[in-house]
Amino acid sequence: MPGGWSGEPIRSPAEVLVLDAGGVSRLAERSTAAAALLEALRTEGLWPPVVPTPVLIEALQGDAARDASANRLLKTCDVVEDIPERLARRAATLRTRARHGSAIDALIVAYAEPGGSVLTSDPDDLGALATHAHDVRIERV
Repeated sequence: MPGGWSGEPIRSPAEVLVLDAGGVSRLAERSTAAAALLEALRTEGLWPPVVPTPVLIEALQGDAARDASANRLLKTCDVVEDIPERLARRAATLRTRARHGSAIDALIVAYAEPGGSVLTSDPDDLGALATHAHDVRIERV
């Protein structure tokens, strides 16, 4: 069934952490809270997270000075450049079913399937998409 959940994972089921732009921004902050969360994620074996390259469009400003903290964080992440057709189709299905969220948000949730988590500062759109996904948790950061 094209774009639908066929029961076959796009990747092997494993706990994966995916960051959206808000997750990148919050974790890139030079704060005690961000440092503590980074340490906890590393301790739990959830580091490095996946960051699909379209997230960079929303997370960065295109200015080296303003993007310095985010770029420092992104060097420690698994920035994924390839978007397989099957994953793009799955994101389209999620977006259609949810009737909510951007294409980038849908892609982030599809990357987290099955069994992963998404860190975001704005869980509303991602939460709507995740209700149609297979075992994806949305966590506010």
